[in-house]
Amino acid sequence: PHTFTIRFQIEKLDERPQFLIIGAADAHPSEDSLVTVAVNGQAAPTQRAPKGPGVLAHDPSAWGEPKALVFALPKGALKPGENSITIRLEQGSWIIYDYVLLSTDAKPPSLERLRDDLLDEALKGPLARCDEIVFAVRTPGRDGHWYANFGYYAPDANRLTYGDGGRLCRLNLRTGQLTTLLDDPKGGVRDPIVHYDGTRILFSYRKSGTPFYHLYEMSADGTRLVQLTDGPQDDIEPTYLPDGDLLFCSSRCNRWVNCWLTQVAVLYRCDARGKNVRMVSTNNEHDNTPWLLPDGRVLYTRWEYVDRSQVLYHHLWTIYPDGTSQMVYFGNMHAGIVMIDAKPIPGTTKVVASFSPGHGRREHEGMVTVIDPAAGPDEKSFAKRVSRGNHYRDPFALSENCFLVAQGAEVRLMDHAGLTQVLFRLPDADARAGLQCHEPRPLRPRPRERSVPSRVNPAQPTGRLILADVCSGRNMAGVKRGEIKKLLVLETLPKPINFTGGMEPLSFGGTFTLERILGTVPVEPDGSAYMELPALRSLFFVALDENDLSVKRMQSFVTVQPGETTSCVGCHEQRVLAPPPTNRLLALKRPPSAIEPIPDVPEVFDFPRDIQPILDKHCLRCHDFDKRDGGVVLSGDCGPMFSHSYYTLIVRDQVRDGRNGAGNRPPRALGSSASPLMKKLDGTHHAKVSPHEVKMIRLWLDSGAPYPGTYAALGTGMIGGYAQNQLDRSDAKWPSMVAASNVLKKRCGDCHVKHMTLPDSPSDDLGRPPWQGLSKDDPRRRFARDLLYNLTRPEKSLLLLAPLAKTAGGLGLCEAAAQPNPKSQIQNPKSAGPVFADTSDPDYQTILIANRETEKHLVTIKRFHMPGFRPHAAYVREMQRYGILPLDLPPDASIDPYATDRAYWQSLWHKPLASQTASRPANRRER
Repeated sequence: PHTFTIRFQIEKLDERPQFLIIGAADAHPSEDSLVTVAVNGQAAPTQRAPKGPGVLAHDPSAWGEPKALVFALPKGALKPGENSITIRLEQGSWIIYDYVLLSTDAKPPSLERLRDDLLDEALKGPLARCDEIVFAVRTPGRDGHWYANFGYYAPDANRLTYGDGGRLCRLNLRTGQLTTLLDDPKGGVRDPIVHYDGTRILFSYRKSGTPFYHLYEMSADGTRLVQLTDGPQDDIEPTYLPDGDLLFCSSRCNRWVNCWLTQVAVLYRCDARGKNVRMVSTNNEHDNTPWLLPDGRVLYTRWEYVDRSQVLYHHLWTIYPDGTSQMVYFGNMHAGIVMIDAKPIPGTTKVVASFSPGHGRREHEGMVTVIDPAAGPDEKSFAKRVSRGNHYRDPFALSENCFLVAQGAEVRLMDHAGLTQVLFRLPDADARAGLQCHEPRPLRPRPRERSVPSRVNPAQPTGRLILADVCSGRNMAGVKRGEIKKLLVLETLPKPINFTGGMEPLSFGGTFTLERILGTVPVEPDGSAYMELPALRSLFFVALDENDLSVKRMQSFVTVQPGETTSCVGCHEQRVLAPPPTNRLLALKRPPSAIEPIPDVPEVFDFPRDIQPILDKHCLRCHDFDKRDGGVVLSGDCGPMFSHSYYTLIVRDQVRDGRNGAGNRPPRALGSSASPLMKKLDGTHHAKVSPHEVKMIRLWLDSGAPYPGTYAALGTGMIGGYAQNQLDRSDAKWPSMVAASNVLKKRCGDCHVKHMTLPDSPSDDLGRPPWQGLSKDDPRRRFARDLLYNLTRPEKSLLLLAPLAKTAGGLGLCEAAAQPNPKSQIQNPKSAGPVFADTSDPDYQTILIANRETEKHLVTIKRFHMPGFRPHAAYVREMQRYGILPLDLPPDASIDPYATDRAYWQSLWHKPLASQTASRPANRRER
């Protein structure tokens, strides 16, 4: 706790009620801050300061817009003479205050910085040749995430992310006259952009009675409304291209957010009539708000996480309109902030964007920020906050000193100091109905950006990548020249559906996606590589040494377009450094390497199918429930969510993966070279494992160490799963489980307290879901539900074996305390023996009965590896929508989840025209 004290004198006491008002200009960005105020030792009711942008603590030059905390002071607390007020911050809370005011008026002072001359200045300056602006009006998305404003939620296609009400409006800045170009009370309007000639407006429109947003174009006077795109997908955030085509984001990619319940949209392009639609980006997560830079590149937001945190990396990238030369523009190295709605500032090389705090806010709400890219993408100080609050949207730069912005029901002008002038406000009735203003743009002609000729050849199935030096990078300390012999090529695979914000059941605190192994390519002695890669796939690499162990893992992805040749300097190299002068790269003295498949291993690993048989063969004789050496159980029996063996390997730190943390880890920090499990396979740990078995475990580790090898496992086969991050605790209400929980309290509750508390049912996660993880030393790891409850052999549950006497077949780990004699002087009576002397104990039987009921329930709902398993209904629905499963599939039809996943992924692959590829060599394996 931190206490700040103010001491002051009162000459004449005012008897009226007194209030202390704190203007908090900034506060903790991820949780409300606990603030306690006391006057002369008498405390006022504690309050929580709402989350702030968290910027001022790191950038004192930034602006803040105070939010008032009003404390009613206890009656009689103030006195004539000396007084003291203490402001105490609890539990890691912090605020930065703009003012502290003692007043008899509970109303905070009005500090809104408004200008009444900003429009006049703009009309004489950057808006001198512009009379009108256009903007959209709609209800914001219902979900708090910045991206979740189209489509439906995974479990229920009738539960929509958007509300009704949409308009497209023109506002005359000189007269104030508003013209409504389109009004659809049951529809939705978003993302307008004005054509280069100033006479047409392109926008995304969800027509009344239809569920999907599509691209429309309209004359600026409201006539000639033309629908451009159609189909059972959403098309949003369009922009005009200088060659006449359109670029936009679309859910045609048929994938779902890896950490939420809504659909993904990535970059596509089409011609001016909405035809010839082509995928440009293969991102598994969202692309957002593409906009042209003057040099012809497209600036956009790319959210990605390959073996790193899902909430920290959603930053700015560039790409050419044909999809080539994908490159980070600003961010992606340092964590935090959603950078979105970025657009160039006329007459400069800078851009303006919305920096939406934390993991982003609804409808991109955030801080108006100017970015200067001159120092490269990693120089955080070259991003300067303009706005004094974090509640603005859709900034559009008219000049370096003038920006159009939306805020709630208003359209405003903002200057470089964050002062604003209101240009338009919706009527109160519209505001009360939830309508807001969005995306203000000037209605005027504008110059075309540079047109970049396309380098894509859609007839080609592949592209090429040149790596100059794998040892060149900002975090490659200790890697010796020649140490890296090859690159393992992997593909991060999109999800056809998802049900929660965590990674379960794919992993416990690790990967969010499955990763396909494509094979390897060689690295030359000078560190160079030249390879041919399948086009339009999200690929990443693991650098391998002479023993095929991981040296460095890429925690991003790269995509090559059909026919593209692209290159990179090194491994996460400094973006402001040119490659060092060198002779011709050795890899370029030969044709590009084809990916060499790895024989006799699965492309996508599945722990029960591929790894558990190795553990059964070599490990169970020492690490099963009957012989539990080191307290380790590697049985494949089912726990509530994972198998005992999988969970044990993870929480015993035998697997080193990204753990949902930061990116660009040091060499040998992740995967096979870092995982202690690999060191137990060298023959020194009581087992002689075959070379093939070693290879299987090594590649499982280097492909993310997943539990299931199919996305059909999502949302199924769990006791205590999570739906939209909410734990399903329905088993705790079963009569048998209520009785068992009472037994645990009665027989075990005296010892198992605090961090040794036992889960009271198989669904009890002890308050720590998988995405929060547990630190290595957290004692709760020892008492987790996936260790204590055995749903394959209920009588082998550690919850029963630990308190059961050894003579009765138990482990005898828990002993009952003898009841103390009140007349005895002994404070710590001796043990009364095992908690359960034998299996006939009624309380033992009560727990066993509850566990057997849970076993029956799991057999009924089935896990992915069980006979008769059937995927979640939403998985089936989406696979039917994608055309993978037939629409007339009988409800009881058998579904092969692995084959269905493969067909789904292959449906997304780039398909060159057969007539244009018939001459390709037939001996190269298609992947």
